Amino acid sequence: MSAADPREELLEHLPALRAFALSLTRNGATADDMVQDTVVKAWTNMDKFKVGTNMRAWLFTILRNTYYSSRRKLNREVSDPEGTFTASLSVKPDHDGRMNLTDFHKAFVTLPDEQREALILVGASGFSYEEAAEMCGAAVGTIKSRANRGRAKLAELLHLDGDSPLEMTDNATMAVVAGGGGVLR
Repeated sequence: MSAADPREELLEHLPALRAFALSLTRNGATADDMVQDTVVKAWTNMDKFKVGTNMRAWLFTILRNTYYSSRRKLNREVSDPEGTFTASLSVKPDHDGRMNLTDFHKAFVTLPDEQREALILVGASGFSYEEAAEMCGAAVGTIKSRANRGRAKLAELLHLDGDSPLEMTDNATMAVVAGGGGVLR
């Protein structure tokens, strides 16, 4: 590099840049980060610096703009060190529900017709046991038994226990698997 290379002049201004950054941030570590960001920006944009102009003023302008940009960014950010706010914003991926729904469908079609019918009427369609019994021409106890045996078989086929969360994409399917109150029976 020649003596007129602005990259060499950049090093001379580091102490003044750090002092300026410290006066802006009032924090040594943050000031050092700001100076580093300024040097990186200056180094990568050295082709934009006009030789013969004031290098110090150019560097101070870069540092000042970097500082105020970071302040604007901080004003838009939400402090969430424990991740509580972030967790409330998260959404489970759609594919999990679709995969569970596919597994449910495969298990559901293996049930005997009577159990599927009882689960569809009582669970998915929302009919009472009495209404389902009347529609099927069966006793209320028979419909209850078919629905409970169907739910138990689905739980077995889907490898669910009482504590396992069941995440589906539609409420009708949840109603088939879950008895009253949304708990697998």
